[in-house]
Amino acid sequence: MQFERLVIESGASSVSFDLHPRLTVIAGMSQMERDGLINEFVGALGNSRSGIHMELVAGNGNRFAVFRPSGAPHRVIDVDHRTDVTQQFSDATGSIDLLSRAGLDVRTARKVMRFGSQDLAETTERGAYIQQLARIEQNELWSAAEALVIADRRMEEEADAVGSSVEDAEVIERIEQRHEQFERTQVDNEKVRRMTFLAAGFAALLAVPAAALIGTFAVIPLGLVALAAVAVSIVYWQRMEKARSAEEAALADAGAQSYLGFHLQRVNSLLGSDQGRQRLIRAAEEHRQAAQRWHALAGEVDVNWAVANRAEITGAARLRANVQPFLTPEDPSSGDRTAAAAHAVLGRLEQLRSLGPGWESFPALLDEPFQGLDAGTLPAMLELLVRSSEHQQIILLSESATVSEWARVEAMTGAIGVIEPSAIVVQPSI
Repeated sequence: MQFERLVIESGASSVSFDLHPRLTVIAGMSQMERDGLINEFVGALGNSRSGIHMELVAGNGNRFAVFRPSGAPHRVIDVDHRTDVTQQFSDATGSIDLLSRAGLDVRTARKVMRFGSQDLAETTERGAYIQQLARIEQNELWSAAEALVIADRRMEEEADAVGSSVEDAEVIERIEQRHEQFERTQVDNEKVRRMTFLAAGFAALLAVPAAALIGTFAVIPLGLVALAAVAVSIVYWQRMEKARSAEEAALADAGAQSYLGFHLQRVNSLLGSDQGRQRLIRAAEEHRQAAQRWHALAGEVDVNWAVANRAEITGAARLRANVQPFLTPEDPSSGDRTAAAAHAVLGRLEQLRSLGPGWESFPALLDEPFQGLDAGTLPAMLELLVRSSEHQQIILLSESATVSEWARVEAMTGAIGVIEPSAIVVQPSI
């Protein structure tokens, strides 16, 4: 659907707005004026507005004129065939209601068709995830995602083949790691224990002759050496005990009391062969590496969620590339803000292209949506509107002098239309 003309009756006069089929900038309007005009646009489609007339083009190309005179019956005329088609657009009460065809009422339509700075600022968690993944180099991102998905599948297949589960593989891997760590600390502790025993022993043996020859003060350094040796030995012993506790905790998770008992239990009852056990451990290790690679790129975003939303993520990444030429190199973070804003605008435009069970398309009413953005971001957003208007009518209402100046220049190409207060036509009502 496209608006061609909006005529508003006001007492003995009327005001008309001739709209561009793609993008119309209605400039120099205060917030109160924008609120009122948006209400008129939406009200012209509802069933309770009088004193307002609308000419529009339907999605199939048919042109209609909706007349809502005050104190007279409302009518819908098929302009091309010059026939009265009011009955086709009337609701159960006999009132003309173009919104009901899309399953909307005036309140819902206003909420969906209007897009302002507050809507732009309200970034949802889903939108944040989309932008987070769109910032990543896409080939690397999806290569990591594919590797993790394949590793998931392989680990499940290996677990099923040996009558185990993915959780079993993770438990096995954790126990093996804890046991290996315990063995290393045990070896280190034994080496240090021997060295410190020798050091403490020599210090004790030297203490007697040193005290006799030099005096009691000579015993102090030797005593400190012995104490240091004991302290080092205790530290390594504590490390070994900590590793032992970690191994015991991992074994307890598997329902085993010892490492040997674990292998008797898991290998005999679950895996049945050392070969199957090794395959499952290798699959778990590959899965761990793939998961680390994915999380290094995507953080805590679930890989399955990312794959399910791949089209939107890659679309957001392309959008970031499209707005890049308009960004200032002095502020690299502006790319994130611009891409997020562009994604939000395109999301609303896409929503308006398929409303209700009939997939009706409606014009977008943008109410000064970019007033909170940096000046360097604005050109990219305006260019985005021009390109997007090739597929959908957009009406931008703004009070910004910068937007007005841009619109005047762009209107010279014919790609957009601009309506300023001085150009609004006021005529006597018929």
